[in-house]
Amino acid sequence: MKKFLLLIIGLLISIIIFSRDKLKLDNVEIPAPLSDRTERVIVHKGYTVSYNADWKIPNWVAYELTDVEVAGEEPRAKKFVPDPMVPKYESATTDDYKNTGWDRGHMAPAADMKWDPQAMRESFYLSNICPQNRNLNAGAWKDLEEQVRDLAAQKGSIYVVCGPIVEEDYQTIGVNKVVVPAAFFKVLLQKEGDNVYTIGFIYENVGGRRPMSTYAMTVDEVEAITGIDFFPSLPDKIEDKVEAEADFSHWVVKKDKIKKGE
Repeated sequence: MKKFLLLIIGLLISIIIFSRDKLKLDNVEIPAPLSDRTERVIVHKGYTVSYNADWKIPNWVAYELTDVEVAGEEPRAKKFVPDPMVPKYESATTDDYKNTGWDRGHMAPAADMKWDPQAMRESFYLSNICPQNRNLNAGAWKDLEEQVRDLAAQKGSIYVVCGPIVEEDYQTIGVNKVVVPAAFFKVLLQKEGDNVYTIGFIYENVGGRRPMSTYAMTVDEVEAITGIDFFPSLPDKIEDKVEAEADFSHWVVKKDKIKKGE
């Protein structure tokens, strides 16, 4: 009887340890709270946004993108509108962008939200939009967005955080003085088996197109530039390791596996 009780106790301890050590990725894409700028965190159906009322653009936008979501067929929305969760006096308007030469650049792309009508509509909220160079929006930045979708289709799930980088001598557009970012960042996380991989990218808000790998860097480097703490819910030991590495080979799309649905 004593041996049986000891066996049961041993099994319970093993279960507790396993549960404690098992890596959980629920809401792993949400950065730590910001203390150096205005922040209003808003949860929408397809993404979460940290909105900056001083800048009239997001601090960051975060979401998980899955293979099922990538396969959605919801038509692209056509109308940019203020976010109803942002007070009117804190919001940009579409008029702020007119005749400025800047695109209304999505942070969470519309093509990532085609899995649901509401998610698609909410991707056109101005809280998800930044003034973006037209060539960048339709060029290198679009290439990265497409790469993320292909990776989600191949891997099953990719966690995404993206947003603007604002410098001290920023310019603004429109009556509401919408800040024009100097650059944009995107950090990604994927889980393969028991392994977690991360990578970061920074694109200046200018035209031009280089190989994607030349924009890549570690998440630690993006954190140093943006002042944002990414993936804070990861265990410290894992976070410290994966954010110091940026192996681009883990982020190369294998087109044949996407076609086969593998």
